[in-house]
Amino acid sequence: MTATISSAKFNFAAMGDGIRALKGWRRFLFALVLGLLSALAFAPFGIFPFLLIAFAGLILLIDGAQSDKRPTRRAFVVGWAFGFGHFFAGLYWVAYAFTVDASAHEWQIPIVLTFFPGGLALFPALACAAASKFWREDISRIFVFTVAYALAEWLRGHILTGFPWNIPAYAWSAALDVLQSASVIGAYGLSVLTILLGASLARLFDREKRAWVLPAAMSFLFIALAIGGEIRLAANPQSDVPGVRLRIVQPDVPQDEKYELQYRLRNWERLIEPSFAKHGPAPTHIIWPEAAPPFVLTHAARAMDEIAILTANKVLMTGSVRVERAPDNSLRFFNSFQIFTQGGRLLDTYDKFHLVPFGEYLPLEGLLTRLGITKLVDSPGGFTPGGGPHTYTVPGAPPVGPLICYEVLFPNAVVGAVRPGWFVNVTDDSWFGPSTGPYQHLLTARVRAIEEGIPVARAANTGISAVIDPLGRVRIQLGLGQMGAIDSALPGALPPTPFSRFGDMGFFVLLLGCAVAAATGLLARARGFRHDG
Repeated sequence: MTATISSAKFNFAAMGDGIRALKGWRRFLFALVLGLLSALAFAPFGIFPFLLIAFAGLILLIDGAQSDKRPTRRAFVVGWAFGFGHFFAGLYWVAYAFTVDASAHEWQIPIVLTFFPGGLALFPALACAAASKFWREDISRIFVFTVAYALAEWLRGHILTGFPWNIPAYAWSAALDVLQSASVIGAYGLSVLTILLGASLARLFDREKRAWVLPAAMSFLFIALAIGGEIRLAANPQSDVPGVRLRIVQPDVPQDEKYELQYRLRNWERLIEPSFAKHGPAPTHIIWPEAAPPFVLTHAARAMDEIAILTANKVLMTGSVRVERAPDNSLRFFNSFQIFTQGGRLLDTYDKFHLVPFGEYLPLEGLLTRLGITKLVDSPGGFTPGGGPHTYTVPGAPPVGPLICYEVLFPNAVVGAVRPGWFVNVTDDSWFGPSTGPYQHLLTARVRAIEEGIPVARAANTGISAVIDPLGRVRIQLGLGQMGAIDSALPGALPPTPFSRFGDMGFFVLLLGCAVAAATGLLARARGFRHDG
């Protein structure tokens, strides 16, 4: 048995030496393939070992770069190749949005498929370059890499309005028990531990006698997280808010037909008919997706007459494009969420505050329009942002926090001054096409529910619509590309979670702990060199 273990250890060490020995294009290609495979960890695949193995491989490639003349530059290139593969495979679906109005935007697809993942790849590239500056071929490099990569992921979610899509925590989509830890440390905190677990596997390829200790300890930690998550799930059986019955309508309207004159009546009927349909208990609250009406709703008298009938004894909540005239007499457009009550009365309006760059507004608009680049949503000028997350009173239900599409992506940025009793996330994922994007978007809504302990009612134009309880369990859903409606009770919220009270503090504490572990290892090695000298 001892001989077998020694042989396996030797084989792992030899494999590690082979990866470290890669040079030039072979190293670049290996990093690129690791990045491509790592995307399989995310929804809908959920094969989390691919991300963990990819991080371990990235460590070994940086090991090999240390023998080059310019190790920091080589580490940057390795990180960029990994990041390009990772984001290309994980975010390829962005190109679908450019096929909606093909005549105006299709020519931009090659640019999008290179510059978008290429730009995002700068975050792992800079992380690897920064880690290389403090690199030592011992256990300290595991913690150095974790700090650098986790901080880069946090910055990716915040710089230039942020884009926290497919952060490492979301690799656990198939492990709801592990995801429960987000209620304490948030998605960024779980990302730190995920990176550390994957990076620690590189130790199995080292030739040190006790190199297995850190990966074993991290494995036991995640087993403990899973057990704790199972306990949390068992301790919180599903419960409902009395007297609330939701109906979520999914019209499944193709994006390129949404506002075409010949389809407007059909598109309206796909919203209104399921809302009036009588099957099962009558709904108390009806939810339509983002920008659901195929026209400016409050300017359409006949549509408002039908809403008046619909809301005689119900509440309607819908995404809608809103237009108002500014003081200079120009028109301002808003991506809004509107609440209609008794007899079609407009109770409240929420305006999306976290707009999508290149979709709802164009950064550097003057320069880019001269280059022929325009935003994807066809409206004069850009959309005007609202004032941040808000909570609204809704008749017959707990206070609601609207989140329009993209806004559900951002940890610790979904609750306003007043904590809501539920979120309504309206979205139009028809922009993503029949891709992995809608599955990944749904997962972010589930993680926000876990972090905040607040249920989510999600209405998506083409799917995936769902009702999610405050532990991220999907009560009911209507799949991608299906037309119809789903009825459900409203799950009750939990008391405020540690994450809802302290936000990203868990992330920064874990980051600090890894930094201390890295510094301790580096100092110990420095003392050893002085002693040997």
